[in-house]
Amino acid sequence: MFKRIHTHRALQKSIHSHGRFSRFIRILGPGVVTGAADDDPSGIATYSQAGAVYGYKLLWMIPFMFPMLLSVQGTCARIGAVTGKGLAELIKENYSRKMLYLALLLVIVANIVNIGADLGAMASTIGLLVPTIPYAGAVIGTALVVLLLEIFVPYKRYAQILKWLAIVLFAYPITAFVVGQPWVEVFAATLDPTHVPFDFETIMIMVGLIGTTISPYLFFWDTSEVVEDEIAAKRLGINHRSAPRISKKFLASVKLDNIVGMTLAAVSAWFIMLVCATVLNHSGITEINTASDAARALEPLVHGFPNAGLVAKLIFSIGILGTGLLAIPVLAGSCSYAISEAVGWKEGLSRKWQKAKGFYLVIIVATLVGLAINFIGIDPIQALIIAAVVNGVAAVPLLTMIARIGANKDIMGEYTVSPLARIGVWTAFVVMAIAAISMLASFFIH
Repeated sequence: MFKRIHTHRALQKSIHSHGRFSRFIRILGPGVVTGAADDDPSGIATYSQAGAVYGYKLLWMIPFMFPMLLSVQGTCARIGAVTGKGLAELIKENYSRKMLYLALLLVIVANIVNIGADLGAMASTIGLLVPTIPYAGAVIGTALVVLLLEIFVPYKRYAQILKWLAIVLFAYPITAFVVGQPWVEVFAATLDPTHVPFDFETIMIMVGLIGTTISPYLFFWDTSEVVEDEIAAKRLGINHRSAPRISKKFLASVKLDNIVGMTLAAVSAWFIMLVCATVLNHSGITEINTASDAARALEPLVHGFPNAGLVAKLIFSIGILGTGLLAIPVLAGSCSYAISEAVGWKEGLSRKWQKAKGFYLVIIVATLVGLAINFIGIDPIQALIIAAVVNGVAAVPLLTMIARIGANKDIMGEYTVSPLARIGVWTAFVVMAIAAISMLASFFIH
């Protein structure tokens, strides 16, 4: 009798735990997708280069940037949740046209450069696996696949695909533990920024690290995707004619989603740098010039396998292709949200092609212009780092707009962002401004 009662209670506890886990998974949405998209091919290349060139010396930048990343993306998500509108629409309604045009220019330029770099990285990765496929064919094919997925796959299903693609980032933490680490040295470097040489190359890679972590495309995407989720959950009408139905519980779930997503992004970035420092830098490989160079960081994961080098390339390729498929729609989509909101077009992945042709045409054009960048002779790996630097510079003025909107009671009502979040956003602005100015100054001195 007692055994039966115990078994029944255990079963109830298991069902309850499973229910809580299921609810937790359902909460995860735009924040997790945004966090995973943060570690796009450009991010992987920049973190890899930092680890290969500087070893453990730049690990401290990840915990340094993490509170700023949380604050910025948390503010963007809250703005979307409370207003039911994207950033460009809010700038258009509440601020000057000069601010609107500046925001559009910055996000369009930064996003298209990033799209081009990510497409090039994905094409180079395909070349690792199937060398017989020409680069031009690989990059064009990749662009077409991305466009078809984003335009014709229903939003709910596509969001689920994007969410689970984040799993490909786990190869780096696993490799870190397979290799073994001098953990005392690693954690000391993670907390100590005093061993960094401040020359032009170092400052440039630092700007790239900040830019690929706190990126303009994430600002617009996260805000608009929270709105998309509100439409899907029927908290907001598809025409945005009334304010969304919000509650403290809903805002708490948005916050949790953001925390999980940004933590995923930061932890993955730290492990990418760590693995490349241990495997590449310590082996004398201090520069990454090709996708094959970057893939060598994962060889210890499959050491002892037949054709370990090929298997490592396969794992690396899945990671690059997975994050690329995740990030390029985010880049093109955030660009399209910004333009559509600015000119008043119907927008959103929740709408079908026939209902939002302008929105989808912007996605197509942005992707095709990014594609064209790959035919002007820029090295794909260097293009990824250049894209990160462009993001770092473009983010600076956009952060002032985010900070002002988040603190504006006329826009946010009683749900303005917390003082701590405001401090985080303004800190990001100051840090990124100083970094960008330092890079320009050191360039002329250099």
